[in-house]
Amino acid sequence: MDPTSTIIFIIAAFSLGAIVILKRDSMRPGMRRGLAMISIAFIAFAFFLIVYAFFTMGAA
Repeated sequence: MDPTSTIIFIIAAFSLGAIVILKRDSMRPGMRRGLAMISIAFIAFAFFLIVYAFFTMGAA
């Protein structure tokens, strides 16, 4: 697996989560709920990728 694309996804997922948290007051309620759910899913998958990378670090 290419670590560059994994790192870019992790940064993008956490950035999206931060933007949703910082801009929650200026978003419509329906849009806010949808973006929050997508952000949670992306951040959970990013954590999975981090843990997977640690477990497969020595195997090459």
